[in-house]
Order: sequence, then structure tokens, then C-alpha cells
Amino acid sequence: NSSTVTEFILVGFEQSSPSTRALLFTLFLALYSLAMAMNGLIIFITWTDPRLNSPMYFFLGHLSFLDVCFITTTIPQMLVHLVTKNHTVSFVSCMTQMYLVFLVGVAECILLAFMAYDRYVAICHPLNYAQIMSQKVCVRLVCSSWIFGMVNGIFLEYISFRNPFCKDNHIENFFCEAPIVIALSCGDLKFTMKLIFVDAIVVLLSPMVLIITSYARILASILRRASSSGRGKTFSTCASHLTVVVFFYTSAMFSYMNPRSTHGPDKDKPFSLLYTIITPMCNPVIYSFRNKEMKGAMGRALGIGSLAQAESV
Repeated sequence: NSSTVTEFILVGFEQSSPSTRALLFTLFLALYSLAMAMNGLIIFITWTDPRLNSPMYFFLGHLSFLDVCFITTTIPQMLVHLVTKNHTVSFVSCMTQMYLVFLVGVAECILLAFMAYDRYVAICHPLNYAQIMSQKVCVRLVCSSWIFGMVNGIFLEYISFRNPFCKDNHIENFFCEAPIVIALSCGDLKFTMKLIFVDAIVVLLSPMVLIITSYARILASILRRASSSGRGKTFSTCASHLTVVVFFYTSAMFSYMNPRSTHGPDKDKPFSLLYTIITPMCNPVIYSFRNKEMKGAMGRALGIGSLAQAESV
């Protein structure tokens, strides 16, 4: 109630020329449409195709659903601001957007760690895989990632808006990103940023430890195998997940674990675009074109014979 700021102005690409904004609108609309279509297709085939009835594809379907939520939280607003002169968002809208970004982003971090654990069990304990990764366990893991995202989002929302806002209300990005918004508030900013940093360590580095541990054991198991073809198949299965992890974690760690002195509009926006639209768009491409079963399922869903035949290649 003591805040003097009632709305924020998203600077984003406001200073770009009209022709540049038109080009960006076309580009981001195409990327958004492609990401929605491909993630939607993965959700459909992983939830309806009986041949993809395994924990790996169960997790993949939920990852695509999180990606759909992620890009829908930020990109449509950016597209509107690229073609309109009014770039203001209300205080409540900014809070809501930040909470949704926190919720989905944290849930995706946790889910990526569970997917690494799933690969570890499948490769290192194949005989007990069905028992360890039962449907009940998989549902609990997915639910726990959502619950942790919700709870952590409430905590981050509280510390982000605990101080009144009485400074400039211009946000140098295309959405309400926490570190930038917090920098506009009054009060003890160092303490708030320390809390954000500590939370980022828990949310980002803890799942990263599980991912690194899982793949270290997978690598040790692969190297013990005599068959080079078996190694290649296992590496191919894990490469997709590792690529997604590198994309997502690199951009998220830059945004939330680097000192604000190293940030700036020219650095923040590319990394924000990376984890809000590029990564969600690349996820289905990475998983689909490196996976024979996904190609076959997509071919059956779309009725494309050439893709369906790829299952037997």
C-alpha cells in the first residue's frame, strides 16, 4: 500500500525502428507458433500413442506442457507491445507474470533432474527399471515438481515485492524479470538479491548435482560396455536431454546467479529470449529428430508416411 508505483513500462524493443519491430514481430510470431505447434504435437502423441507408454515419454509430455506455459506467459505480451505504442503493465499483472515465470521455470528445473534420474535407472538398472520408475512414482515426481514450483514461486514473489517501489518504473526487458524489477524497488536491495541468489543455488544447483551424478554413473556404465553400437545408442538417447539441460541452465544461471553489475539491457534480453522462447522451441526439435520412436509417432499422428517409415530406419 505504501508503493507509489501503480504500473510498469516494459521498454523491451521500444527504441528499435518501426521496420525492426515489424521484423521482430514476424520472427517471434513464427517462433512462437512453431514452438506451440511442436510442443502441442508432443503432448498429444505422448499422452495418446500407446507405443510411447514409458516414463521417458511421460516426462517429455509434461516438459512440453511446461514449455507451452512458459512461452505463453511472456511471448504474447511481447508481440502485442511490438505493434502497439502502449507498453505499460499494471502492478498486479507484473506480479502475476513473475509468479508464473517462477512457478514454471522452477518446475522445469526439477523435472529435468527427474528426467536425468530416469535415464540413469533405465541404463544402469534396466532389470529393475519398471519397478523403480512405476507409474505411481512418475506421477509423484511430476506432482512434486509442480508443488515445489508453486511454493518456491510464492517465496520468490514475496521477497521480490516486499519493498515499496518508489523509483523509476521502466523495466529494461520485454517481460517482468525478477532481478530487473527488484532493482527498481527501495529498501535493502543487497539483502533481497542475496535471497534471490541463495534460492537460485538451491533451485538450480541442487538439480544440477543430481543431473551430473546421474550422467557420471551413466558414463561409467557406458564405458564398461564392449559393444560400440550399444554405446552409440545410449549416447544418442542421453544427448537430447543433455542439450536441453545446457540451454536452459546456462541462460537461467546467467539471469539469476550473476551479480547485477555484470548485467545490462544488451546482455539481459538475449539470455531472456534464450530461455523464454528459443529453448522451449528447441526442446521438441532436439527430442524428436534424435529419437526414432518419436519420429514414428509423429508420422502416425500427422499421417506422413515418410516420417512413419523413419521408425524402421
